Amino acid sequence: MATQLNIIVVEDHDALREVTVNALRHKGHHVIGLDSAEALPEQKDIGSIDMMLIDINLPGESGLSLTQRIRHIYPDIGIIIISANQLANHKMQGYDCGADIYLTKPASLEEISAAIQALSRRLKPQATESLGIKLHLQSLTLKKHERSVTINQHESMLLLALLRTPEHRLETWQLLELLSHDQLEYSKASLEVLIVRLRKKLVSLDSTVGNPIRSIRNYGYQLCEPMTIID
Repeated sequence: MATQLNIIVVEDHDALREVTVNALRHKGHHVIGLDSAEALPEQKDIGSIDMMLIDINLPGESGLSLTQRIRHIYPDIGIIIISANQLANHKMQGYDCGADIYLTKPASLEEISAAIQALSRRLKPQATESLGIKLHLQSLTLKKHERSVTINQHESMLLLALLRTPEHRLETWQLLELLSHDQLEYSKASLEVLIVRLRKKLVSLDSTVGNPIRSIRNYGYQLCEPMTIID
């Protein structure tokens, strides 16, 4: 379960804003919905905000300008941009302005929730470090509390690759390319078998874990459990 967060959603589309706010409240977060950047100064105690979801195409001040301003004033706030623009240069602009994660519309509520959970682990590592799984690279072992399970080199490579991306997710072709370095024809079917086996190992460490590695349709996979790398 994600850490309870104080979140502001800045989205000018009324229905989309309402759906997003209600869904995040249902997850246990405290959420405020705003229709523009100009509405933000009216909010008190913004310093207590953990995270902001910002649409780029806002009336008045743009989402990019708002992101840059918030990042400058409140450097510790997590910022997720959600935009219909999928061009690489626009994504780079978003990250250059200070976004932690850039999602493209239409983004499902499940995807938004997963991004928030992944970002919250970086914002509040002390809240999850003691509870999360530890990946021991030297011994190729996963440990949580008193439980441990061994993994192979490919499973370790896959986990490391997912952990080192901002959103803890990669496209299928990226994972296949990674795993094919020492095996020329690592197939999609082989990857699926690897994922299934790794999921079972992660669940064996904690029976309360739901889906530690989520399949993203027509995209790839995302790691959804907190994990610490131990060299």
